[in-house]
Amino acid sequence: MEAVGLREAKTHLARLVERVRQGESLTITRHGLPVARLVPVSEDVRTQARQTSNRIRRRRKRLRCGPLAHLVTTAHEGHRH
Repeated sequence: MEAVGLREAKTHLARLVERVRQGESLTITRHGLPVARLVPVSEDVRTQARQTSNRIRRRRKRLRCGPLAHLVTTAHEGHRH
């Protein structure tokens, strides 16, 4: 796994993300110490996210809910100070 300095990662993020999309894994370092890892998202994660999104949409239709922003506002009304 290749190490990339934080400054280089900030400067060339789009290029590094493309490398990761192609299957590489990269470690981001700060002052020579590892602080983060860029790894490809597995197909399982993508599939799981898609399934969760679809499940939420189906439930919203079944409940005939309004826009998601309205649901979030309603859910947090009791938490305002």
